[in-house]
This record gives sequence, structure tokens and C-alpha cells, in this order.
Amino acid sequence: MNRQHAAEKALQDQTNILPFAQLMVVFIGLATSLTITFVEQNGICLTLPVIARDLSAKDTISWAGTSSLIANTIFMVLYGRLADIFGRKVVYLSALSLLSIATLLCGLAQNPTMFYVARGLAGVAGGGITTLTTIMVSDIVAIEQQGRYQGILGASVGVGNILGPFIAAAFVIRSTWRGFFWVISPLAALTAILGYFLMPGNVQKAPHSFLKDLYYIDWLGIGVSAIGIIFTLIPISGGGSYFQWESPMVISMFVVGGCAFILFILIEWKFALLPILPVEFFRNKTITVLFLQSFFLGTVSQVNLYYLTLYYQNARGWSPIISASLTACMMVFQSLFSVLAGHYISWTKRYGEVLWVGFGLWTLGAGLMLIFDNKTHPGIIAVCLSISGAGFGCTFQPTILALQAHATKPQRAVAISNRNFFRCMGGAFGLAISAAILQATLRAELPSGFHYLAESSYAIPAQSSLHTPQIMFAYAKASHAVFLFQVPLVGVCFLSCLLIRDHGLERPEEVQKDSEKAVHEPSEKTN
Repeated sequence: MNRQHAAEKALQDQTNILPFAQLMVVFIGLATSLTITFVEQNGICLTLPVIARDLSAKDTISWAGTSSLIANTIFMVLYGRLADIFGRKVVYLSALSLLSIATLLCGLAQNPTMFYVARGLAGVAGGGITTLTTIMVSDIVAIEQQGRYQGILGASVGVGNILGPFIAAAFVIRSTWRGFFWVISPLAALTAILGYFLMPGNVQKAPHSFLKDLYYIDWLGIGVSAIGIIFTLIPISGGGSYFQWESPMVISMFVVGGCAFILFILIEWKFALLPILPVEFFRNKTITVLFLQSFFLGTVSQVNLYYLTLYYQNARGWSPIISASLTACMMVFQSLFSVLAGHYISWTKRYGEVLWVGFGLWTLGAGLMLIFDNKTHPGIIAVCLSISGAGFGCTFQPTILALQAHATKPQRAVAISNRNFFRCMGGAFGLAISAAILQATLRAELPSGFHYLAESSYAIPAQSSLHTPQIMFAYAKASHAVFLFQVPLVGVCFLSCLLIRDHGLERPEEVQKDSEKAVHEPSEKTN
């Protein structure tokens, strides 16, 4: 542990508080790249049914989401340390460049395999952009003011989630799904070029030789964690549909994945010089709770993004435009409450009550979604989703601020990347479990002769003749089962706020300095 602390102290402190004018230029660039990323991530949810039909991939199209999430999860845990070692700017620009290449390949894909590989690359890039924007804002803005800026980043996520479905729907209806990716690619490339010239150079890299940089990387931890994630998420994602749960392959992969995670924890605890997941985080009760909340937050948010769209189009037979409009209701409130929550935290220097309100609203919204059936009025749906969106806005970025307040400055970047890692892991598990729930319910509810529709979680029946009341009722029942799954998860997040200690926005080392100063001042006065 002493070796780890010494290695962390040897890293260059990349804090670089910018004057307001320069801060606005850099911050607008970061927020724009985050918006582009979430336009791509959320827009694809609406294009999947068309892509499945065009590439003859109805039975495997769920791997478009799975490959992206697995790749995102594997690399998400690395970005904090990579940013510490190689510098924020170079890692951020690399992720933007990769997103441009990956989305171009998505648009050029001629078969499912090529598309899934490209989606995996896009997942790697999206994780980097999401993490680095947050890390870089923590570098260029004082922690006391970060609330309002992190809140705006949360609003950027909401804007991306609003625009994504509308842009995707426009291409699906008026042109081709490939055009959606061909628009994202040059936008990401342009953002990378502007970032190269506008990002301050002294945030770029720590002053080490390249060989010493390589020495600092936790190669063993990277390899073992990748094995654990791959061997765990693949059977979870394919179990019950592509593989039988009791098959030797699935059991063997779970055993290998479990052993890899145990070995990974041992490596991070005893051997890694700069661990990508410091075990000492879990000695802090608040950080542990925040990681748990992030896991469930990722689970529910990913399930909503994918399975609400399926409910709109399968259970209700609504067009992509109506689906995008209802999604926008949730995201507008997410953006609004993200900004409000950020300003409140910057004003009061507190985050505890924001988390209580956020998870409380989200629990209420998740519970209200259980009334959705094949006859629920769109206005009622919009109100329920708005409540969930408000809760999401009060938790997505504020949990990061709470985490930073409990992590030391050298651990700031790795704490943020690990928070996003747990969020992505939760999303991967959530999509896999929801797919199993949806398919099992469909098999039980679909009329005789239509059970084949349950084989794919994402493909939507192409023939209008299949949108019969019986089939739409079956999809409504299956969606209800998925929505029921997420209620206790958000409820756990709400109750776990009892374990979060809000000591303001001062980091641990700052609190210790204040305590030492208070102890020394009376003795100095006595002398």
C-alpha cells in the first residue's frame, strides 16, 4: 500500500484551474463531445430493428448492444490510470478519433460481424469520452464550483439522449440507417481537431519518459480484468437465448470469469504499483455505497434506454418519432434537474439531500412505470417518465461529486473511471437480465405459433399483420416484467443514502489539513 501511495504521489498533479474566458472555450468543447457521444449511444437503440432486418441479423442483433457494453466496460476501468500516466489530453483525443473511425465502420458494415466489431470499438471510444470529460472538468474547475459545471455536463448527456432518437428516426424514415453513423463520424473528427488546438497544453502529459510510462501501467491487472469481464458478460448476455444456462460452456465461462475476478482483486491489493481499481476504496463506506449506487444506476438507465423503445414500438405499435418524443420527455427533465442539482451543490457545498431527492423521485417514477400496459395514455406515460428523468438528473453527476469529495486528489481520476466502470457493468448485467426476463415472459404470453418472436430481444416484427392485439398484449406483459425488475434496484439506491456521509466538498486531505491547523493554532497562541 505504501508503494501505491508513493507511485500516486510521483504522478504529476494535472490540476489547471483556468480563467473564465479560456474555461468557457474548453468546457464547451468537452460538453459538445459528450453530447455527440450520447447522440450516438442513444440513437442506435432506435435503429437496431431496421439494422437487424437489413443485415439479416434478427437472431443476433442484441450483440450490437452487448459488444459495445463489454468493450466499454473492459476499457472504462483503465481510463483513469491512462489519463494519470499519459495525460488527459492525449487519451481524450485518442477516444474521439476512435469514435470517428468506429462510427464510419458502422455505416459501412456489410454483415453482422463487421457491425458488432465496429460497435465494440465505438464502446471503447464512448467510455473514454464520458470518463475524460468528467476528469478534465475536475482538473480545470475548483471543486467548490464543479457542481454547476458537472450539472451542465449531465444536461449535455440529456441533450444527446434527446437528439439521438430524433436524428436516428429521421434517417430511418427518410434515408438510411447508415447515414446516422456517417453524420456522427465527421462531427467526432472535427471535435478532436478543435480539441487539439484549444485544449491547454500543460494538461497534456506528465513529465515521464515513455518507457517509465509503460512501467507504471498495471498490465497484469488489465489482462486479468479483461478475462473476467469477457468470460462473465458473454454467457450472461447469451444465456437462455444463444446458450443454455446449464451447458458446460456457460458453466465453464462463469468459473473462469469468477476465478479471474478473484485473482484481479489479489493483484490490485498486493502487487499492482498503480492499481486500476485500488482496493482501499472499499475501506471507505461512502465510496463503496456510491459504487453500488452507480452499478444499479447503470442497470436501470440502460434498461430504460433499450426497453422503453421496445415497449413503444412492439406493445403500442407507435412510430419512431412518437418513441423519440416520449424519450425526450424524460431527457428534458433529466437535463433541467441536472443543472438545478449542480447549482444547488455549488451554492450549499452539500450533495446528500440531492441524492435523497434524486433516488426518491427515481424510485417513484420506476414504480409508476408499472401501470404501463397496451392502453396507457401517452400523456400519463410522459408524466411518469418526467419524474424518472428528474430523479436521474439529480443522481447521474452528483454521485460523481460525492465520490470526488471522498477520494484524495491523486485518486480523483481513477475514482471517476471506476465509478463509470461500475455503471457500465451494471448496464451490461441489466440488459442481459432484462433480455432473459422479456424472452421468458414472451414465451409464456405469445399465442401459439408465434413463440419464435421471443428469440430476439431487440428485433421488432416487420409485418404489420403481426401487430395483433394478442401479440401487442404479450409484449406489454413482457415490458411490465422488465419494468418490475428495476423497481427494487432503484429502491436499494434510495435506502442506501442512509450510509452516505456528507461532509461537504472538501477532500480527505483537505479535511486533515484543517484539523491539523485547528490543533496547532491553540498551542501557538499558548506559546
